[in-house]
Amino acid sequence: MSNLDQSRREILKSVALAVTMGSMPVDAAQHVHTMAANDKAGGPYKPKGFTDAEYKTIQVLCELIVPGAGQGNAAEFIDLLASVNPDLKAHWTGGLAWMDRWMERQNKVAFSAATPAQQTALLDIIAYRKNATGDNAPGVRFFELARRMTVDAYYTSPAGIKEIGYLGNKGQSEFKVAQSLYDYALKRSPFANG
Repeated sequence: MSNLDQSRREILKSVALAVTMGSMPVDAAQHVHTMAANDKAGGPYKPKGFTDAEYKTIQVLCELIVPGAGQGNAAEFIDLLASVNPDLKAHWTGGLAWMDRWMERQNKVAFSAATPAQQTALLDIIAYRKNATGDNAPGVRFFELARRMTVDAYYTSPAGIKEIGYLGNKGQSEFKVAQSLYDYALKRSPFANG
């Protein structure tokens, strides 16, 4: 293994660990996006941690969670992290298998082959903690992870950063606060008149 491959693997491991602990630094996430982009430079991305079927399901799921997630390489991001973190991969493969089993019981097809309405119906169930009872509990727990990672992946990507208009650490010649923000704060202030 070359030094470049070793450092790449170490970066991925540290980011994957941060994901499982629930705290991912933006700069670390952007390193993963750079790696995913480099992996796609020679053609379509080839999954490193998941089977082709699992990866396809992740792509569909990410797009349902954040429309446009494909533009932010969310599935690639998740795959790269899972490829170096066996615990993270196990959570994903278990959750994906749960979704497929549920969909096959209800609609006789795997999640990725189901109609968008069928997929959304399942997500409407597992998106809420109040539904974490009986057979649904594993799906609800998995969806919390899937939603968090998809959002992290997309909104730390160039496409997601552009969407929210994040400017980063750039100098500005003038600092302006919108009048509506002043009005909002003053209306709720204990020092407001009347």
